Amino acid sequence: MANLKSLAKDTAIYGLSSIVGRFLNYLLVPLYTHYMPKDSGDYGISTNVYAYTALILVLLTFGMETTLFRFANDEKAKPDTVFTTAFATVATLTAVFLLLVFGFISPISSAIGYADHPEYLTMMATVVALDALQAIPFSYLRFQKRPIRFASLKLLFIFLNIGLNLLYFVWLGKTSVFYVFFINLLCTGFITLFFLPDLFRIRWHFDGALLKTMFSYSWPILILGIAGILNQVADKILFPLVYPDEVEANVQLGVYGGCVKIAMIMAMITQAFRYAYEPIVFAKSKDADKKEYYAAAMKYFLIFTLLAFLCVVGWMPLLQYIIGEDYREGLGVVPIVMVAEIMMGIYFNLSFWYKLIDRTIYGAWFSLAGCLVLFVVNILFIPKYGYWACAWGGVAGYGTAMVLSYIVGQRKNPIPYPIKDMLVYVLGAAIYTALMYPIADYLPVWAQLICNTILIAAFVGQIIRYDLPLSILPVIGKKFKNNK
Repeated sequence: MANLKSLAKDTAIYGLSSIVGRFLNYLLVPLYTHYMPKDSGDYGISTNVYAYTALILVLLTFGMETTLFRFANDEKAKPDTVFTTAFATVATLTAVFLLLVFGFISPISSAIGYADHPEYLTMMATVVALDALQAIPFSYLRFQKRPIRFASLKLLFIFLNIGLNLLYFVWLGKTSVFYVFFINLLCTGFITLFFLPDLFRIRWHFDGALLKTMFSYSWPILILGIAGILNQVADKILFPLVYPDEVEANVQLGVYGGCVKIAMIMAMITQAFRYAYEPIVFAKSKDADKKEYYAAAMKYFLIFTLLAFLCVVGWMPLLQYIIGEDYREGLGVVPIVMVAEIMMGIYFNLSFWYKLIDRTIYGAWFSLAGCLVLFVVNILFIPKYGYWACAWGGVAGYGTAMVLSYIVGQRKNPIPYPIKDMLVYVLGAAIYTALMYPIADYLPVWAQLICNTILIAAFVGQIIRYDLPLSILPVIGKKFKNNK
């Protein structure tokens, strides 16, 4: 129970930086979709380039974030040595990457459709390199249980990013996608400076033998990460390559990219949960009740992601104003993308069975299978169905990886997940969602919001009645105990 309290507390703090940060970043979506008209294709270019950077970031970090937790918790290893060895590895990969990009910028720009704008790639290559260097110190903050510093730096980046975007787009009238990338570069470089004192204070020791062991653990995680991130960004990378009209491709990708921002509430919750959950899982791996803990964590994760799903769907009449009017034609994909994100979160929870027994290769195979399904769906159906194929491709890809991980995991390292209880919540959420859509056809917006909120409240009542462990919640838990 103490670990569940820690999980709830840390998830709340990490969630503050993640959810509040993403919410603040939502302010940029109406800004961009207002100042960058749909037909310009600029927002589609931004969506495409950021998809490439997300993939490259996984390559450069080389699975060292999870590997750091695994080895820093080993009684035989020194955490500082694990950190410095991991950081030196990522720094080396980053340096090689930058040399290649700057050395071959012209052919790279031409290959991906930006021959006229190589500056986009030089700026974002630098951004992703700095992000990779920050990833290991940020992970070490999580290992050290320092969520306040972690959240503070994340929020500082976001406030600075929003401030500069408002300055350039609104005050100075600089509305090109160039300035989106330029501002990101400024902000990322500034945050990197905050890690320099920590890097100078730590005792540096590179352990070649440890690195060899870490590599054997991390390379399957790298494959897992590549497949996982491709499940998230492959559609945005493939779209301009397979859509029949090159100019219209950026326009349609901009519509999809804008609408997907609304669905990212699932990514926020999953990320916040991961930041808090991952260190606890490895620390608890020797406890006798670990499997019961993992099963309970899975159940509560599903419950609250379903609640978030209902909130987004129910309040869509209001949330739609996050994006510009020209981009709202794609709002129908939002629930589909959120279902895919829920599946991704479940898959993340399921992934710990092979991480804890050092068989991360299983995760690589599951993710590759899901990625293959996603690629096939996107390549076959994007030319005809556009971004709708992207949304359903995510469901097919994550669904494949999720099912494979569960089936194999229950054979290799079974965990008693409360499947029946979880399915009851899934069915309940599906029923409430089905009731929300007919309402939209007959009621004004204010009445829709009231009716949908009542349905959401009914789902919350179900949670409180049957499964909410009030005693583990911060502040509320203390009052709950005192009243018993």
